Parts: sequence; C-alpha cells; structure tokens
Amino acid sequence: MSAMIAAPNFWKSRTAVGVWLLAVALVILGMVTIGGLTRLTGSGLSITEWKPIMGALPPLNDAAWQDAFAKYQQIPQYRLENHGMSLEAFKGIFWWEWAHRFLGRLLGVVFFVPFVWFAFVGAIKKSDWPRMLLLFVLGGLQGFIGWWMVTSGFEVRTSVSQYRLAIHLGAALLLLVAILWIALEYLRGAEGKGDAKRGFVFAGLVYLQMLLGALVAGLHAGLVYNTWPDMNGNVFPESPFFSSPWWINFFENDGLAQFDHRIGAYIVAGFAACIYLRGIRLTGYAKTSAKAVAVITVWQIFLGIATLLMQAPEYLAAAHQVTAALLLCAAVWHAFELKREPARYPR
Repeated sequence: MSAMIAAPNFWKSRTAVGVWLLAVALVILGMVTIGGLTRLTGSGLSITEWKPIMGALPPLNDAAWQDAFAKYQQIPQYRLENHGMSLEAFKGIFWWEWAHRFLGRLLGVVFFVPFVWFAFVGAIKKSDWPRMLLLFVLGGLQGFIGWWMVTSGFEVRTSVSQYRLAIHLGAALLLLVAILWIALEYLRGAEGKGDAKRGFVFAGLVYLQMLLGALVAGLHAGLVYNTWPDMNGNVFPESPFFSSPWWINFFENDGLAQFDHRIGAYIVAGFAACIYLRGIRLTGYAKTSAKAVAVITVWQIFLGIATLLMQAPEYLAAAHQVTAALLLCAAVWHAFELKREPARYPR
C-alpha cells in the first residue's frame, strides 16, 4: 500500500527527472548505433526526401514503394554503385534509414511530453526551463544537420561527405553529454567544488577521437592498412601528403585519417590509464567511474583492433562506435563526480 502511495510522488520528484533524462540519453545511444549501421550498410541515401511529419510513415503500398525506389534511382549512388538493384534489396537499405529517422522523431516525443509534465508539477523549476528548451531545439537542429549531411550525396558523391558526417555525429554527442550531465545533476545534486580538469580533458579527447573515427568511416579508411600495430609493414601510410595543400590530407587521405585515428587511440588509452591509477585511490562514485573508464577503454581497444584486422565487418564496427559513445558517457560521469566533491583519498 505504501508503495502505491509513494509512486505518484516519485513522478513529481527530481529523481524522476533524472531517470527520464537517462532514458532520453539511452535513445540517443540507440540513434548513434543505428546511425552507424546505416552508414556501414550504405543506407543513408535511400530516402531522398525530408518530410519531418509525413515522413514518419513508410511506404504503405506497392505504388509508394515504387515511387521511393524511382527517386533513389536518380542519385549517383544507385547509378554508379547499385545499378540493377532489386526493389527488395532497396527495401533492405530503406528500413535502416527509416529506423534512424524514426528514432529521431521518437526522441522529440520522449523529450517534450515528459518535460511538459515535469514542468507542470514543479519537478523542473522555472529556472531550468530555458536549458531544457534549448536541448529540445538542439535536438531539432540535429535533424536538420542530418538532412544537410544526406544532401551531400545527391549530386556527385556516392556517399555522404565525411565532413558533414563528423559534424552530424559531433552534434549528437554534444546533445548526449549535455543531457547526461543534467541527468546526473538531478540524480546526484548540482553543487560541486572539486577539480575536474583531468575528467574534462579526457572527455574532450574521447570526443575528438570519435570525430576522427567519423572521418575514417566517411573515407572508408577502415578498409585500408588492415594490419596492426604496423600499417602494412610501415610506421606511416604510403604518400601521406600527396594532396595539396598539405593539411587537406588529414581530412581526405584515407591512410593518414586512419593513422591519426590510431594515434588518437594511443593518447586516449594512455590518459585512461592515468585516470584509473589516480581514480583507484579515490572513494565513492569517483572511484567507480574511474574503474568504468578503464574497463570500457580496454574493451574499446580490443574492438578497434579486431575491427581493423577483420576489415570493418558491420557488427564489429557498430560495436566499436557504440562502445566509444559509452566511453564518452563514462568520461563525463567521472568528470561530474570529480566536480561534485573534492578528491578524497582513503587514509
């Protein structure tokens, strides 16, 4: 009986807001995972129109499917890579992109509807409304960025621009960490006077490493130099600066992009080791989050090497990407715990 009485009060509490925001973060993780699979399966260009409302419905009859297929047949990816594709094969790539967009629409509902409730009952104070609404606007902007990315593959390219892919992923990750941080504030309390510099630096390194990974994915660079720790017997890729100006190679040379991603991984791994060695001397959640960083980093290193050696199979590449997002979340959690309380070492 007491649990039944307490339940309504829970849905008016700060804890409930925190749980809701964690659920929103989980949806974003799902979007990152599906988005990665959409990219890996070459499905991102299968829907050639952006209809934020009406696009929620997939083709419901044969005529609608034929119409969607006919529009896809007009873009370079079909003409140069998938010419002769059957309608059934087209449906296979269509559903990946549709699922990714559906999750984006679901995210808007999962965020806005509970926000209205929590604001109405006072669980979210008026002083917090602006940043919550800003998150909602950023979510909508992310949908626009996604469409802007997709349009890069309609004119000349057979895939989306690696630059726009990195921007799209980067925006999604910023939204993820912002929601996670606010969720932690509601669950753990916002006050804090601790020094979280190393936590923020590590989170920044993981974020940059994921952007480098997006460049690798956009350039299909995971399909070259599939040896480790060398690059086909060499330390550096062949002709790393063949394009002019020289700096453009960091973004458009597939071998150099993979090399940069490897170096970034070593830096992240070394910093994670420092986080762990300092973290195990802490207490409470700061210590737990440091251990989480270490465990996820080790697993991510294994996935990265396996993905490279096996020439980026879809299941491994997707696991590699979602684990990177989890590592980013663990880094943010650790930074939050360091910020919340001054470092306390057991005597």
